[in-house]
Amino acid sequence: MAYDLEEQEQIASLKAFWNKFGNLITWALIVVLGGIAAYNFWNARERSQAGEASALFDQLAPAIAAKDAAKVQRIVSDVESKYKDSTYAQMSAMAAAKFAFDSEDLKGAKAHLNWVIANGNAEYKSIAKVRLAGVLMDEKAYDEALKQLDASILPEFAGIAADRKGDILVAQNKIPEARAAYEAALKAMDDKTPGRGLVQFKLESIGGTVAAPKAAA
Repeated sequence: MAYDLEEQEQIASLKAFWNKFGNLITWALIVVLGGIAAYNFWNARERSQAGEASALFDQLAPAIAAKDAAKVQRIVSDVESKYKDSTYAQMSAMAAAKFAFDSEDLKGAKAHLNWVIANGNAEYKSIAKVRLAGVLMDEKAYDEALKQLDASILPEFAGIAADRKGDILVAQNKIPEARAAYEAALKAMDDKTPGRGLVQFKLESIGGTVAAPKAAA
């Protein structure tokens, strides 16, 4: 399908912007959603493992700040092996994945995210799948990235998953499909969802139209 010059320029601009900043934005956005997941999961579990697991987890942030990759890996491995079923293990793996991604260690990021997908609860699995899709998109493994955004993702993460799907489809130059994905993302998000305005921007940048808000009854 042919596009006019202006639309082609808009698509090219969006791709350039998203290649530079897209994953950073998405990782930051999912931090918000991940915080909600952590809160919900923490309140659903007994707190009997709070002792040593908490102490180990508390060492992780300083290690990340110091960019001590060996110490980060050691802490995460300890938490995962000793407290596999705890929320600390999942939070540690997610933090380590972000650290690896920021360090341009995509292999390490994928390993930590796959651990969460294999061992985490449904909320963390959903978050990890969206993040993993982003890492795979960076590697241009588009089909594999799309497979992560399957029906197993919880409904509360449907909006961010559809948004990520749109990004992947734009990268593949599948513009009509990308529009549909962004429209689905907006439909799944309420007006207060973080990042909704960015999804609207992306949809409009590829020739889509944001539906007008419904009039009050």
